[in-house]
Amino acid sequence: MSAPGTTSGSIWQRMNNRLDENSEGHGPIRGTLSLGRIGMIWLASNLVVTTMLTGTLFVPGVTFVEALIFIVLGTVLGAIVLVAVGTMGTRTGLSTMSLTRGSFGIKGSFVPVAANVVILMGWSWVQAMLAGVTVNYLVAEATGFSNPILFSVLCELVVVALAIFGHEGISKVEPWLGLVILAFMGYVFTVAFTSSPIAEYVAIPADKALGYTGVVVLDIVISTAISWTVLSADITRFAKTQKGAVLGTGIGYIVSTVLAMTLGVVAISYVILNGGEAVSFDPTIVVASFGAPLAIVILLSVLATNTMAVYGMVTSIVNAQSKRKIRFLPTALVVGFISIFGSSWLALLDQFTAFLTVIGSLFVPVFAIMIIDYYVINKGFYGKDILNENGGGRYWFKRGINWAAVIIWAACATLSFMLTYVWVSPIGATIPTFIVTVILYLSWSLATKRMVTERTPSTHLLDQGAAE
Repeated sequence: MSAPGTTSGSIWQRMNNRLDENSEGHGPIRGTLSLGRIGMIWLASNLVVTTMLTGTLFVPGVTFVEALIFIVLGTVLGAIVLVAVGTMGTRTGLSTMSLTRGSFGIKGSFVPVAANVVILMGWSWVQAMLAGVTVNYLVAEATGFSNPILFSVLCELVVVALAIFGHEGISKVEPWLGLVILAFMGYVFTVAFTSSPIAEYVAIPADKALGYTGVVVLDIVISTAISWTVLSADITRFAKTQKGAVLGTGIGYIVSTVLAMTLGVVAISYVILNGGEAVSFDPTIVVASFGAPLAIVILLSVLATNTMAVYGMVTSIVNAQSKRKIRFLPTALVVGFISIFGSSWLALLDQFTAFLTVIGSLFVPVFAIMIIDYYVINKGFYGKDILNENGGGRYWFKRGINWAAVIIWAACATLSFMLTYVWVSPIGATIPTFIVTVILYLSWSLATKRMVTERTPSTHLLDQGAAE
């Protein structure tokens, strides 16, 4: 086999080597991006159709005003978790999943990594379906031919090809797509509020039969932030300063999420006021009301975001550990086949809120453990032996796994499901699950004397000495 970087060997070998060289590693990276650039990335990331369509879930389940209040509240609460995990990435230079080594153990981190791949696969399917449904709408309007499953599969095929060969170009174009969507948002808001005064939107009555409450809206909005937190440190480790990471991430995420979800609320309310059927989480409803050009923007946005989701899945698997080399191209082809096959499951769109519940249940305990472990138990410092895969060191625990973290995560994920579907909590499932996880993990830490007593100044891993 040719060594990486050489040009000899078969086409397969050369592609393998090139893709392996270009894939982002699990090790620390020193950031160079400014506050403005980090803010721009987060702004573009959330000015996407999935976030906008999430807003269409809320009205008429709750009133227009209630929807806006809980969107703002949930976004701010979710952003606190997102920024806390993102700051860990800036301080250490590690990605989100690599940071789970500090609390779950070097090998125990495979648990959240596996959950991350499952969630990203679900997002990939949902976004491929949204793109396929949008394309199908345009084709059906022009020709009368309709096959949303076919177009969903074709869209995912394009996404997999872009993820393998064009992700670098997409990552550069995506922020500018965000600006285009921002312009269309202005257009939609203008059309909506010049057609009907805002008092008519406020007067739309809530339909209690739909089963929504303010707390349900809050849980969904926080779950959206949690779903983005899996990528938080992946982005903020490229920030040049901690201040840039905190302000860029916080402002970029809050502004874009509130705008996108509010757009969804306004769009579905506009449809109701004009006598249409309030079909939530359906891009064709928005396209039918505001014109075909919006469909093209939706399609481009979904393709760009989905490309990065598929690329993120592949890199999560490839970089889960470094002792045994996992090649990028074969992994991408297997992941791509599963994502293409799954994109034909259009029924998932009808279960989107349940999908968000799964995300919240699996990852709220993960991030609660990570935040407490880093900021409280380890006093804001992870040493370089977090990279040590040969055994020994503070993060090796027992045979590489912190079983306490794994057990607490499993118990609290189960609790979240129970609070959502069995013992329905009047304050939602997310906040109680986070608090219980913190109490259990802190109790374990105190009982085992794991907590660090002396504070060590936070140092980037590239500035620390050799692995202990």
